[in-house]
Amino acid sequence: MTLSGPCNSGSIYIQIFGNVIAPEMSSWNHDDDRSWLVFDSIDGLTIQGSGQIDAFVANNCNHLKITGVYFVNAPMFHIVINGCERVAISNIHITAPEERINTDGIHIGNSINVYSDHSIIGTGDDCVSVWDNSSYVFISNITCGPGDGISLGADKSSAAVEMIRVSSCNFINTMNGARIKTWQGGSGYARDIKFENIYFDSVDNPIVIDQYYCNGDHNCGTHKSAVKVSDVTFKGLRGTSTKEVVINLACSETVSCTDITLENIQVKHVKREKDTISYCINAHGISQGPVSPPVPCLS
Repeated sequence: MTLSGPCNSGSIYIQIFGNVIAPEMSSWNHDDDRSWLVFDSIDGLTIQGSGQIDAFVANNCNHLKITGVYFVNAPMFHIVINGCERVAISNIHITAPEERINTDGIHIGNSINVYSDHSIIGTGDDCVSVWDNSSYVFISNITCGPGDGISLGADKSSAAVEMIRVSSCNFINTMNGARIKTWQGGSGYARDIKFENIYFDSVDNPIVIDQYYCNGDHNCGTHKSAVKVSDVTFKGLRGTSTKEVVINLACSETVSCTDITLENIQVKHVKREKDTISYCINAHGISQGPVSPPVPCLS
């Protein structure tokens, strides 16, 4: 179902109580078979309540607020924020089976001034993903798990992602933690990014910059061009990992990562008798304060 604006009212409130269930897909229009509930070009929209829905898409909606709602078992992304400005998402719950791929919790793209906080997210993919042409995104006090962590990325086209802040989040039994991923062959930048005060509990890959990302469904190959990753800080990250390599900075040979800072990092193996190590290639920056395991390529 799609609700389209613009609307005459400057503020619209929708309260959700109970479990809102869609009809069988056999009765859907073909144009709607990829989206459950879509709001398009509606400014001043507030969605609140303690009810449950499957999924939600906001296209070109400014001054949007979502609070209190439960999102459960969407077949793909649970919340999509696309082309929006001034968005606040708080106190929500998102749940999907761990084995169900592409069920991102909150997917943000082409948007500016997005705030997401004090929420619990467990899915089969990224708890929060921030993608192309997004800036001034603030993510805090999120409990993530299961899932793929919080990922910032760019695809193979030209992209711009900057001024992203992720703080005071907990990752529990996730595949990834604080991650930046870019495809080879793209252009543009991902910069001015900070991950701060984050706790890992049994996370496979806690700290990641991956400029060789390939989701396995494509013949990615090797390319000379890449998204430029710079001015990235990981500060005050601690906890446990299930893998030996807990810091993985895999940057492009032709467009290396620059101005990378690691500060006050303490990540141990979940089995205390096992050591942890870092992997680093084509990454440049500094390591300061105690950083364990050490990262040799950072001075």
